[in-house]
Amino acid sequence: MRPFDELGDYVAIPAVTALRLAPDGSWLAAAVQTLGPDRTKFATSIWRIEAGRPADSSQADGSQAAPVRLTRSAAGESGHQFLPDGSLLFISARPDPASDQQGDEPAADKPALWLLPASGGEASRIAAPPGGVARVATARNAQAYVVAAPVFPAAAGARQDAERRTARKDAGVTAILHEAGLVRFWDHDLGPDCLRLLAAWHTGTAPGPGEPRDLTPDPGRALDEHSFELTPDGSAAVTGWSVPEAGGAVRSEVTVIDVATAERRTLLAAAGVDFESPRVSPDGLLVAAIRSEHNTYDRPGDVSLVVAALDGSDAGPRELLAGLDRRPLETAWAPDSGSVYFTADDQGRRPIFRADLHSGEITRVTADDGAYDNLCPAPDGHALFALRAAVNEPPTPVRIDLADPQQDPVRLPSPTGAIELPGRLEEVAATAADGVPVRAWLVLPEGASAQSPAPLLLWVHGGPVASWNSWSWRWNPWLLAARGYAVLLPDPALSTGYGQDFIARGYGRWGDKPFTDVLASTDAVMARPDIDAGRTAMMGGSFGGYMANWIAGHTDRFTAIVSHAGLWALDQMFGTTDSPAFWRHEFGDPAAQPGRYLANSPHLHAERIVTPMLIIHGDKDYRVPIGEALRLYSDLVGRGASAKFLYFPDENHWILKPGDVRVWYETVLAFMAQHVLGEQWRRPELL
Repeated sequence: MRPFDELGDYVAIPAVTALRLAPDGSWLAAAVQTLGPDRTKFATSIWRIEAGRPADSSQADGSQAAPVRLTRSAAGESGHQFLPDGSLLFISARPDPASDQQGDEPAADKPALWLLPASGGEASRIAAPPGGVARVATARNAQAYVVAAPVFPAAAGARQDAERRTARKDAGVTAILHEAGLVRFWDHDLGPDCLRLLAAWHTGTAPGPGEPRDLTPDPGRALDEHSFELTPDGSAAVTGWSVPEAGGAVRSEVTVIDVATAERRTLLAAAGVDFESPRVSPDGLLVAAIRSEHNTYDRPGDVSLVVAALDGSDAGPRELLAGLDRRPLETAWAPDSGSVYFTADDQGRRPIFRADLHSGEITRVTADDGAYDNLCPAPDGHALFALRAAVNEPPTPVRIDLADPQQDPVRLPSPTGAIELPGRLEEVAATAADGVPVRAWLVLPEGASAQSPAPLLLWVHGGPVASWNSWSWRWNPWLLAARGYAVLLPDPALSTGYGQDFIARGYGRWGDKPFTDVLASTDAVMARPDIDAGRTAMMGGSFGGYMANWIAGHTDRFTAIVSHAGLWALDQMFGTTDSPAFWRHEFGDPAAQPGRYLANSPHLHAERIVTPMLIIHGDKDYRVPIGEALRLYSDLVGRGASAKFLYFPDENHWILKPGDVRVWYETVLAFMAQHVLGEQWRRPELL
C-alpha cells in the first residue's frame, strides 16, 4: 500500500488511535479511525485484535488472525473500557433502537454509554445523561464504572438538568456566565455546564438499580480535562482536580472520592505544582501520578513521577525518577504493583521505561527507535502490549516480551496494514552556536543523490516542549517526500528528550537558541551533496508557526515560508489565548515586564520580511487565536510583501476534516511548487 501519491488515498488510511487489553489478556480492543461513508468526516470504530503468539493462533496455517470490526455506526465509538467480566463499555452518539426517546429531547443527540457483552451480540445503551457522556472508567475487580458527564450548576439529578437544558433551548439562550477560571480550552467554550463524576454498577445484562450516584455535586470547573480511575474494588474514585489560583492560574491536585458517601479528600497537592494522570495500583494500595512544577519567570518547571499511599498514610509522595533527566508522559502499573511502566521522550524516540518501587532502579524496556503509548501490561506479567509508532511507521499494535525486552517488538495484525514509504529516513546531527549537539531526522525522497539533489523543506515542530519522534497523520513529511522534497525535522532548544537544561536553553528566549539551532541543523544538511541548497523552504505549525514568522523577519535564505497557527504579536497573544497564565509564568505581564515580549515578538520585524509567505489559520483556534493570522496578513499586505492567507472558518488549531486536510496540503504543495520548484501557481480547484 503506497497512499502518498494521492491525497484522497492518504486521508483514507485507517488509523489506530487507542488500545485496551481484555481482562484475561487474550485480545485487544483497538479504536480505529476511518473515513465515514460520505467521506466528509472521520469516524472511529472498535476492532478486535488477537493478543496471542502466532503459535497460539486459531488459524489453521499458524498465522495470526486478522482484526475483526466489532462496532459500526455513523456516529462512531470511542473511550472504550473493559469491565471485569469481559464486556466492553464505549461512548457513542448513535441512536438507540430500543428507546422511545424523541429527537427533540435533551439527550437525543448526545453521546451515551453503551455496553457490548463479552459473549458477543448487539450493544445496548446503559446510561444516557441529558448532557451526554465525556469519559468512562471501570474497576479492575468489580462491575463498577464512573462516567464524566456535563451537568448544569445546581441541578439535582438528571431530571433537573434536562429541564434546564430544555428551558435554555426554548428561550433561545446560548450565553455563558464566567465568574472564575478559564473561559475556553483549545477549540471549545467552557460551560455553561460542568463535568461531574457519576458512579454506577452493572451486573449481568442490566445496569444496577436507581440513578447513578453523583460523586461531585457542583464541582465548578474542577474536573475539566482531568483523567480519573476507580479503585480495583470500585469503592473509590481517584481523579485530578483543578484549584483556582491568583492571577487566573490553576493548580491540579489528586483527590479521592468515596463512592458510597461522595466524601472527597485531597491526596496530592502542593503550591506551585500540578499532580495529574493518577493511576491506582492493581492491589489498590498506591496511586502513581505525574508531578509537574509550574514554570516561573526564572526557570522552566521540571516533570517527574511520584507514588503515594491511597489511604494517605505516608508522609508525602515518593519520587520515582530521581536521577533520570527525562519527562514521563504516560504510566501503567505492572500487575504485581511492584513497578510502574512509563514513557518519556529520549533522543528523538519515545521508549518505555520501568521504575522498580523496591530497588529504585529505572530500566529501559524498549531498545528500538519506536515511540510508544497506550501501555497495556498483560495480567500474567510476561508481556506488555502497546501502540508503537515512529517517524517512518504509523501506530501499530505490538507485543513486547518482558523476559527479553531488548528484542524487537512483535507487530500484531493491524487494520492499517503495511504502508510503503516514498523514501528513507536518516538521523543527522549538528553543533549549535554555543557548542551544544542538536539532532534531527531527515526524510529523503527516492532517488535523492549527488547527481539528483533534492530541494529541502525545514519543518519545525509545535509545542514548543515537544519532539519530532513519532508518526504524525496531521504533519506528515512523507507526503512531501512523495513529491521529491527532502524534509528536515529538527529538535531545537525547548525540545523534549534531551534533558531539562536543553529546554532551559530556549526558555523565555524563543527567538534566540531555538532559532540558531534550526539554522545550525539546516546548514549541516544543506552541505550534503544530495540536497539542493539553492531550493529551500521552511514550514511550521503552532510554535513552528512562531518560528516561521520569526525566521521570515530574520533571514532571507528561504525561498518560501508556510506559517500555520503561528504566533505573531506576543503581547496580543497574552490577552486572547485560552491560557494566559502560561504566558505570565514564562514571559511575565507585558505591561509590567515587557522585555521578553519586545525581544521575542515576530511582529516587531515585519518590515524586514521579503520571503513569500503562506499563512494558514482556523477560526476556532483558541490556543493561538485567529487575530494572530489576521494581523500578520494585514502587516504583510500593508507593507507590500508577498502573502497568501488560507482561512478555515470552522477548523481549530488542527485541521481535522478530510476535505480540509486535502485542501491544506494542496495549497501548501502548490505554494512550494511555485516558489521552490519554479512552477506556475495553481490554485486548488476547491478554493
